[in-house]
Amino acid sequence: MNSPADRHGRVRRILLWVLLANVAVIAAKLIVGLRTGSIAVLGDAAHSGVDAINNVVGLAAMRLAAAPPDAEHPYGHGKFETLAALAVAAFLSVTFFELVQSALDRLIRGGAPPDIEPVMMGVLAAALVVNAAVALGEARASRRLSSEILAADARHTASDVLVTAAVLAGLAITDWTGWAPADAWLALAVALVVARSGYKIFRETIPVLVDERAVDPREIEGVASGVPGVRAVTGVRSRGKSVGRFAELTIRVEPAETAVSAHEIADEVERRVAARIGFTDVTVHVEPHMN
Repeated sequence: MNSPADRHGRVRRILLWVLLANVAVIAAKLIVGLRTGSIAVLGDAAHSGVDAINNVVGLAAMRLAAAPPDAEHPYGHGKFETLAALAVAAFLSVTFFELVQSALDRLIRGGAPPDIEPVMMGVLAAALVVNAAVALGEARASRRLSSEILAADARHTASDVLVTAAVLAGLAITDWTGWAPADAWLALAVALVVARSGYKIFRETIPVLVDERAVDPREIEGVASGVPGVRAVTGVRSRGKSVGRFAELTIRVEPAETAVSAHEIADEVERRVAARIGFTDVTVHVEPHMN
């Protein structure tokens, strides 16, 4: 079982390697976009640029998230990781609007089709392979380390693979047909993929930030009620996601229980709920059961 510090360190190392890969991909796409004059390729480069920004934000967030609980943050600093994932969605929103604006401007004003060279197509194909490897590696690491920021970045990088594949296909069609508006329409399609990625991240991070319940209260009640000496369970609350989940509940015990035995029962409830459901911390309050 990895300690929180070890987990955060491993996530940071993965993000650093991904950042280096993304910088190389961005450079390749920018060269192709500027050489060909394709706004779809430049949009794809911007999409990859958001990946790099996300990596930088993620590295900073994970350093903050690794800090232990303190007087001002009794539940720890885990939400910095969630905020970093939310920042990815915000950057994606900016990319979406920039792409739509550029594409509409090209459709309205017109322009020559991109000047495609075979070597440029090869560079984009190589960038696609790198992105695919990064997305697959990050997705596996996110499941192994229960990391929201790695999961969000893997999803964004996976969408980048689809975008680059679509751009490659679109450039080939444009080169064959010579139809100038094809590049602008392709850029709009890229914008839709970007918007979809951002929506998915928003959908997963907002519930964590607004403290949506982590699990059904009945599941916690079922585990707590199975501890000998517990007569009733009330006030069940939970919050968090994956790493950094917290639960709080009140148990009622017989008035005849001593203070020592009542706390022993509460300790056992905390242990079982944390172990069986998977909570970082469980707080149990004890009250006498009134018949």
